[in-house]
Amino acid sequence: MEGKEAILLKGNEAIAHAAIRCGCDGYFGYPITPQSEVIETLAELKPWETTGMVVLQAESEVASINMIYGGAAAGKRVMTSSSSPGIALMQEGIAYMAGAELPGVFVNVQRGGPGLGTIQPSQSDYFQATRGGGNGDYYVIVLAPNSVQEMADFVDLAFELAFKYRNPAMILADGVIGQMMEKVVMPPLKPRRTEEEIIRECPWATTGRTKDRQPNIITSLELKPEVMEQRNIHLQEKYQQIRETEVRYEIQGDKDAEYMMVAFGSAARIAEKAMEMAHEEGIDVCLFRPITLWPFPEKEIAALAQGKKGVLVVEINAGQMVEDVRLSVNGSVPVKHFGRLGGIVPEPEEIVNEIKKL
Repeated sequence: MEGKEAILLKGNEAIAHAAIRCGCDGYFGYPITPQSEVIETLAELKPWETTGMVVLQAESEVASINMIYGGAAAGKRVMTSSSSPGIALMQEGIAYMAGAELPGVFVNVQRGGPGLGTIQPSQSDYFQATRGGGNGDYYVIVLAPNSVQEMADFVDLAFELAFKYRNPAMILADGVIGQMMEKVVMPPLKPRRTEEEIIRECPWATTGRTKDRQPNIITSLELKPEVMEQRNIHLQEKYQQIRETEVRYEIQGDKDAEYMMVAFGSAARIAEKAMEMAHEEGIDVCLFRPITLWPFPEKEIAALAQGKKGVLVVEINAGQMVEDVRLSVNGSVPVKHFGRLGGIVPEPEEIVNEIKKL
């Protein structure tokens, strides 16, 4: 896996390989379809024998998120992965981590819902990820891969952003990306940090000390309202900084096209094929792919939508990101949603037909 050698992997397997190579200190998770290959691959690779990375199957998703909280509080690079119902069980712990300003990486390979739903792919956790499914005023940094290569690349990026801002970061994939196989080039092997490096880089962690040499206390609890208000103001200022500096997106096709599609993840892959088919029929359309779902590229979408005859938002859900797109364009252009439900993935031909209706 060194250098530029490409190997054939599932998206879930790429997550596991990348975690080892990115210097992850610990993975704590629980198997659930369609992401079980993450922990299965880690168990097969046995990184505890090579890099010292801890891999533990917890007794539940609730247990795993609290293990992540503990590892993150010590300044460790820790992560978990799950699928929709499992991530739902973790929401309390994720909110606690946001409140305590702890970095951690979460991978959600989405399946259909609500509830147990289906094991087939979906993108119906968009609200859960971008609005913060737990309690309080907080956000999670959300990256949406649309290839196996990005599944691998986003592991290190998620850790980088999580530690830069001391905030949970999520890789929001889906069953299509998790289960599909593609060639992927693994990131270079990054050595795990020593305890001395962790103390130096994470002075806020339990391994560090305050100015008067007292141990750091990691908590999201504050009983004094005026202090809690200041903590929330600090968080909101941090979130605004993230909005201003960490927006990521991709535009395909002619920016001056008559029509515009917006799609993320596997839906963007299908929309890209639909764009090619539309061009063959003489339909002038471009594709905007948000890579960060939070912070959402609202200004960039608004700018690209200027002068368009219509915008089609393609999702594998009943319509969630479309709300953010409508807020972004603020009525300046008609916005329509197209999606399939129940684990059914849209066909490119269906998308082309919807473009014709704009």
